[in-house]
Amino acid sequence: MEVTTHRGEGKLQQVIEIGPHSLLTDAPVESGGEASGPAPHDFLAAALAACTSLTVTMYAKRKGFPLDDIAVSVKHGQDGAAYVLHRTIRYIGALAPEQAERLTDIANKCPVHKTLTGQMQIFTEVAAS
Repeated sequence: MEVTTHRGEGKLQQVIEIGPHSLLTDAPVESGGEASGPAPHDFLAAALAACTSLTVTMYAKRKGFPLDDIAVSVKHGQDGAAYVLHRTIRYIGALAPEQAERLTDIANKCPVHKTLTGQMQIFTEVAAS
């Protein structure tokens, strides 16, 4: 999968193209943007929240756990030299304590969590114009 961006209509707005999907991102007003869409770090937090929900839901269904719903929130921001993601998970359903504990173990193994806590490499090349 390839993700591409191009300038949107605002001062700093960008259009993100992911396959057939288009999303907007922008900088906050205090950073010179118009806040016409989530900031890039918001998408990072959203990816963690969505991946957590999907992974836990799939596991619970496969195991027959009585998980009726899951709510995941991620607070995020700079804290000194570190960028911090604080995830809160709320399980909705008649789960036994050991089932909830297992689901939390699974949440910590979702692909985005593993990507963010593992080793990453970014390669940059400049294309000819």
